[in-house]
Amino acid sequence: MEAEFTLHVNGQARTVRVDPATPLLYVLRDDLGLNGPKFGCGLQQCGSCMVLLDTVAWPSCQLPVANVQNAAITTLEGLTRPDGSLHPVQQAFVDEQAAQCGYCLNGMVMSAVALLTVHPKPDDQTIRNALFRVLCRCGVHSRALAAIKKAADSMKS
Repeated sequence: MEAEFTLHVNGQARTVRVDPATPLLYVLRDDLGLNGPKFGCGLQQCGSCMVLLDTVAWPSCQLPVANVQNAAITTLEGLTRPDGSLHPVQQAFVDEQAAQCGYCLNGMVMSAVALLTVHPKPDDQTIRNALFRVLCRCGVHSRALAAIKKAADSMKS
């Protein structure tokens, strides 16, 4: 049975009418037209559907929409600044050419933003730990590591 939910997505209140068990990913993509989070495995194991719930990176493909009504939900689109410029993490991924096929990009960027919120100057192992839930099939790990370090440096200045 469908119900109405008001979600706080990318700084805006958005109302949808869906079954409470509908995964957040489906609502974001199908009802709100936000295509930053991707459908990957559908099992919360690849990270391509990652969003920020408040400041925590969380997979959205199995997360019921009824469970996130009180959270601030941020998607990849929500990281872009009001003037259209990219978030420092997004810009660093572009600068370091850390995007290849794009399958993992959303998960890496969202995980990196969450990481830098908690650890503004992470070491290599902390970055690797933050990315453990993101499956990359192209092997851009070293470039992603460089991008996250670059973003950390740009965000502290």
